[in-house]
Amino acid sequence: MDHVGPIERTVRNVLITLVLIFFMFPIVWIVLMSFQTNEQVLRIPPSPFFEPTLVNYTALITGKLRTAAGSLDIAFMSNLWNSVILSVSSVALSLVLGVPAAYAFARYKFRFSEDIAFTLLSFKFAPPLLVLLPLTLYFQAIGLANTYIGLIWVYQLITLPLILWIVRGYFEDISPDIEGAYRIAGHSWARTFRKIAIPLAMPGIAAAALLSFIFAWNNFVFALVLASADKQPVTVGALAFVTASGIQYGQIAAAIVLSITPTLALALFAQRYLVEGLSLGAVKG
Repeated sequence: MDHVGPIERTVRNVLITLVLIFFMFPIVWIVLMSFQTNEQVLRIPPSPFFEPTLVNYTALITGKLRTAAGSLDIAFMSNLWNSVILSVSSVALSLVLGVPAAYAFARYKFRFSEDIAFTLLSFKFAPPLLVLLPLTLYFQAIGLANTYIGLIWVYQLITLPLILWIVRGYFEDISPDIEGAYRIAGHSWARTFRKIAIPLAMPGIAAAALLSFIFAWNNFVFALVLASADKQPVTVGALAFVTASGIQYGQIAAAIVLSITPTLALALFAQRYLVEGLSLGAVKG
């Protein structure tokens, strides 16, 4: 039963509203900017009242960016598609490799298991610049430079450690007795893993996959160095809006709105699994 008085309730609601305004204001302002021309964005003082226009979104979709110096070709939609290919493929490969590996680390204790797991996790925290030079030379030697396969391989440094360590914790929370009872019934290890372990750990797997997708989607350095313009994701392609005639703030705002839409849609779609997975992770142990 809620014993909070009317004054405390009012103060709490005011504080919650202030926090929401503080965090939501930049997002709302970006959305408003995306419907303004550069002149409207740069006017002083700024105003939330303006005549909306779709010229920024039209420029992104058609690939024709109009600046003071003339028309400029941009490949934003191609960059957006590259981000989808790289992020989805990287997470899918990491799930195929990381979920069985996480189960093995959770269920079987073998020599150097913790050292191997920690080494894999350390890849996530290593500075990207530390591995870029050797990776560039290595990829050039084996023909993987400027290829989707090469970038997806490198993205495993981002996605695989996250999935491995997050999912491992959920497998460790599943009682081995449940799997043992299923095995006694005559089922194989593979069927037990597929029918018992994975469904029980699904909230954690979904949460890890979503977080990995966000990290892969936001990656900048790897794609900047290892890919040319036709393979670069949207994070690198956004550099095209900084032109000799100035910075196209309206197009940048529209590009931000379009680029966060896939991750936002995925988060809403996986909201139930995400909340359940993070909640379970918060009370582990």
